Amino acid sequence: MIFEKMKMIKEEFKIKEKSCIGYINPEAKALLIQPVDEHNMEVLDAEVAGITAQAEIPFSLVAFEIKDWNRELSPWQAPAVFGNESFGDGAAETLLFIEAELLPDLFNRYGLDTNLPVILGGYSLAGLFSLWSGYNTKRFTAISAASPSVWFEKWISYVNENNPMTDIIYLSLGNKEERNRNKVMPTVGDCIRKQYSLLKSYGTDCTLEWNEGNHFQDSEKRCAKGFAWCIKEISKRSLA
Repeated sequence: MIFEKMKMIKEEFKIKEKSCIGYINPEAKALLIQPVDEHNMEVLDAEVAGITAQAEIPFSLVAFEIKDWNRELSPWQAPAVFGNESFGDGAAETLLFIEAELLPDLFNRYGLDTNLPVILGGYSLAGLFSLWSGYNTKRFTAISAASPSVWFEKWISYVNENNPMTDIIYLSLGNKEERNRNKVMPTVGDCIRKQYSLLKSYGTDCTLEWNEGNHFQDSEKRCAKGFAWCIKEISKRSLA
């Protein structure tokens, strides 16, 4: 399917049994990578349109499907917060897939410049995974964490003890997300403020944007704003 106004080709493919959706612009000046679940996949068209409306340079976006959300995106094991499903420790495996399998395949498949800026981003636990990745590799030029699960057990201790390896980071949260009856979720507001303050203290190019609504509203719009902000910051540096 060709998005004529966006000059993109949309196509589906698999890499190492992971389902991927690519929105490819042959003139792309940035490559966006996003772990997604079924809901995220359903709204990707709207998200890409939203990024295009805000971005200053052409880009390509490739999303790959996460089947086991609580395991594949969690940096370490943690007890259940919703229901009975606990969190695994599959984030390192997922990051390895991106660096060792996904990116090399995409550069080869589309003839991309290996020096192309790569932005990793996601929503909710995928946002936390993206943040964690920014502390564990220098591979990403920027990180977009939309409504990230920074309430995750021991997360604030982790970022207190470690320095980010990516120096362009976008954070956002819904202004009603900390108003929750769950025992853990109400901490998310204080946690995102601490996360932002720490990043600024390191000299990171960072912003914290507050959106209207709770955690389950407008995920595609929030992701679009995050990716677009990262693209703009990268563009500024290229022009400096």
